[in-house]
Amino acid sequence: MLSVLFAVLPIFALILAGWLARQLGALSPHATTEINRFVVYLALPALLFDIVANAQWDTLWQPAFVAAFGLGAAAVFVLGVALGLWRSRHLADAAIDGLNAAYANTGFIGIPLALAVLGRDALVPALIATIITVCILFAVAVIVVEVALQSKGRPGRMLAKVSGQLLRNPLLVAPVLGAIVLASGIGVPAPAEAFLKLLGNAASPCALVSLGLFLAERRAGPDRSLKGLPMLVGLKLVAQPLATWLLASKVFGLPMALTHSAVLMAALPTGTGPFMATQYYGREASITSAAILVSTVLSVVTITGYLGWAG
Repeated sequence: MLSVLFAVLPIFALILAGWLARQLGALSPHATTEINRFVVYLALPALLFDIVANAQWDTLWQPAFVAAFGLGAAAVFVLGVALGLWRSRHLADAAIDGLNAAYANTGFIGIPLALAVLGRDALVPALIATIITVCILFAVAVIVVEVALQSKGRPGRMLAKVSGQLLRNPLLVAPVLGAIVLASGIGVPAPAEAFLKLLGNAASPCALVSLGLFLAERRAGPDRSLKGLPMLVGLKLVAQPLATWLLASKVFGLPMALTHSAVLMAALPTGTGPFMATQYYGREASITSAAILVSTVLSVVTITGYLGWAG
């Protein structure tokens, strides 16, 4: 229980710091947008590039684990998108709903939590889950959003426009460049690595502070977009770990240690990636910010319950 609390409390502290900074007037209303621009154009691309470029093929070659965690995330993402469309949400917003349902906070909570409760052997599965979530799942969602926002016009022109947008999107270009460096075997020079570490480490804290700034903004009237919140939180905290457990234990027959690692990563609350996407594309962020907060609070109970059941 304490290991879960120690991993989650810094999340709330950073969100609270942003909220207080806005309430006390230390940061202006424009700070949310500007901090997020820093994250999506500089900090997060540096983090994505660094994760992929410094990965090791031999340690990452865990096909059964990749399939169990990846298919579980994919199934919940598709279900989240489908339910968003069923609620008459725009496809771009439905794609972000899918991210809210499947984007686990593997980097900021998952890695320290796995180390605390499962030991160093869980770090490689946590890294694999991070790459799948932050690079692959996020990239798929961005592609869906781009297609949705360019849905008008002839198919050929739309394809060219979407391709151009994707080629200019730093959140997709960075991991691709990292994969090229990894495949080349040239490695990242020490000064460049130090630069990437400094810049990439700012991504999650800045995103959380920005989330606190967003929550501090005063809004008029009730927010009807929160109607789907229980569904998204339920998908994230219940459906995804359950689907991952079924895939890991019943379909792919993973060893018990890898099964627990996969389920623990899937049971994590919603990360800040969906919030970054809402800011980058100018979509409504109320349900996303609420999903991050509520799922993070409730995950203390659900993760502790799973760890107690798993022994």
